[in-house]
Amino acid sequence: MVTRRGMLLGSIAGAFLPSALAAEASPAAMSSTVFDWDAIPARSTDYGSVRSFCRSPMSTLDELEIHVTTLNPGQSPHPPHRHPNEELVILWKGELEALENGNWTRVGPGSVIFSASNQLHGLRNPGNAAAVYHVINWKSSATPQAASR
Repeated sequence: MVTRRGMLLGSIAGAFLPSALAAEASPAAMSSTVFDWDAIPARSTDYGSVRSFCRSPMSTLDELEIHVTTLNPGQSPHPPHRHPNEELVILWKGELEALENGNWTRVGPGSVIFSASNQLHGLRNPGNAAAVYHVINWKSSATPQAASR
């Protein structure tokens, strides 16, 4: 037999259940954290290696992705390309050539490379030693759709 109390509890649960399920379906925003270099495994690639630190929603961003690439001499991680999200590269060791605004520019340690949304960009290692660089990508509600090729 259905009681008034049972109907009331069922109504309350029904009102909150959809929002509770939606909260479970979307990942929580990453909180403050520390990434220990030695705790992040390097994954071998055809061009060197990659250490992936995070790819997560944030309080103010739809997604933040951080990784570190080790790029072997004479290699490129991929052909020049474009994507909707903006990207920041910080060179830690070695040399890079960066394609930005239609020009290849050679840079050394400490250099910062910014790639704007949907702009053609690329990297290659012209040196004799591995280049190591940090990559920071982000997406927000303002991130546009991919540009047509």
